[in-house]
Amino acid sequence: MSTISSPSSPSTIVAIETSSEAASVALLHGGILTSRVSAGVRTHSQSVLPMIQELLAEAGITLRQCSAIAFGAGPGSFTGVRTACGVAQGLAFGASLPVVPVVTLEAMALACHQHGGAADVLAVLDARMGEVYWAQYRFAAGAGLAAPQLLQAATLSAPADVAAQGAPVFCGNGLTAYPAAFAGVGEQYGTIMPHAEQVAQLASLALAAGRTVTAAEAQPLYLRNKVAYTQAERRDINAAKTAGGA
Repeated sequence: MSTISSPSSPSTIVAIETSSEAASVALLHGGILTSRVSAGVRTHSQSVLPMIQELLAEAGITLRQCSAIAFGAGPGSFTGVRTACGVAQGLAFGASLPVVPVVTLEAMALACHQHGGAADVLAVLDARMGEVYWAQYRFAAGAGLAAPQLLQAATLSAPADVAAQGAPVFCGNGLTAYPAAFAGVGEQYGTIMPHAEQVAQLASLALAAGRTVTAAEAQPLYLRNKVAYTQAERRDINAAKTAGGA
């Protein structure tokens, strides 16, 4: 549990992040951020809803008392981003809440900034197949919780084609997946990954600015070809709709 500085209009946000090997959920409520993590990509669809229910129960609130549902929209694992989007859609639909998609690389960059105070951050996520997803951001000094400036939008490329502006701090598992490509980049944090805590924080800023979508409008951010929902993912979406209507 941690306390964060929140926007002038406090919000209650449920956040879901399942774009990588670890699934996480977070609840931002009354300026307090709580979260849960479940490792193992195959368990994402089974673990997300119970973790959300635990956080809501601990806070003594229901889903309908929340302000929005946020999710890590990608890029990332096809199955993972579809799962996060589908569950977010189901919960938002059942509880009549807006949805806030958050770019996973921006969440990683915020985590890196919060970890070491870096102003310029380049997030690199392993995309498999000899490629990485990457984006670069700049954080204002002394701004507290604030959305970063986008210097390079999310891109899919070979590791050798990552082109940093200036000398940012690098973060993400793309660094450890392709160490030779990033051997000379300077300061780097290979263990920093997308997490629902940063998704919730960025979503609070977007919500305060009115940047939301409806459940029907929510979409994953794909940088490769789109893949249809699996039967298991459809069951998760239906289960989420049922939970949201409770």
